[in-house]
Amino acid sequence: MLYNMKNLLKVAKEHHFAVPAFNICSYDMLKSIMEEVEAQNAPVILEIHPDEIAYLGNNFVATVREYALRSKVPVVIHLDHGSSIYDVMRAIRNGYTSVMIDASLSKFEENIKITKEVVRLAHLVDVSVEAEIGTIGNNNSAEGGSKEIIYTDPEKAFEFVNETGIDSLAIAIGTAHGLYPKEVTPKLNIELLKELNNKIDIPFVLHGGSGNPDSEVSESVKYGVCKVNLSSDLKSVFFNEIRRVLAENPNMYEPNEVYIEPNNAVKKIVRHKLNVLNTVGKATLY
Repeated sequence: MLYNMKNLLKVAKEHHFAVPAFNICSYDMLKSIMEEVEAQNAPVILEIHPDEIAYLGNNFVATVREYALRSKVPVVIHLDHGSSIYDVMRAIRNGYTSVMIDASLSKFEENIKITKEVVRLAHLVDVSVEAEIGTIGNNNSAEGGSKEIIYTDPEKAFEFVNETGIDSLAIAIGTAHGLYPKEVTPKLNIELLKELNNKIDIPFVLHGGSGNPDSEVSESVKYGVCKVNLSSDLKSVFFNEIRRVLAENPNMYEPNEVYIEPNNAVKKIVRHKLNVLNTVGKATLY
């Protein structure tokens, strides 16, 4: 079942769960995620970053749409961190049902201006829009962010939502893209999240959700977080398993042999995240 983000997250917000948004960078990643969410009867968001689609090519989205249309669970196809009108229009033309415009590093007024234009264009064709106010950290990830977290200001966030008409808001409350160094212990600012939730009624998005403690991520769902972006956790286990399998089996070259264990490792992470976010079995609500 193919959904847009607005309709998917409306149900999540009403029933106090969050939907994981998994970045897909290959067919095997797509296949593993879809097989596991269907086994767990859980809705899912499939995200593709501009860098990922630049590598995969536009035709890959047709495969993702086919998976979604044939699936028994709700699926959103989402543009992750589009940085321009070009990124957004390319995604809409390719068949995404949701887009993110990320002008969070621009001045506040410019962020509003760019986001309003994206909302105008996307809503014409029933595509949902996510935008960001504040900027999360960056642990050497291609997905962007800033060296220091710029926490979301509740007053500016309220104004931003009302001015732009977006469907979901990415907030900065203590996460970072990429994997955290071993010496860093990330911590979510739950009190800030509560303040934001008291002022703003649309679903919140937590970017960089891979490295934060499960207990904090689960708690954030109680206060308006309805979408959690996950990329590094999946990619790290997937490629680490590929390296291990090939190192232990230097003569192996058939994909149906090489990818079995990496795909199973991805499924294990997907299953864990679905439980953390209280998403298991929630497809029955749609």
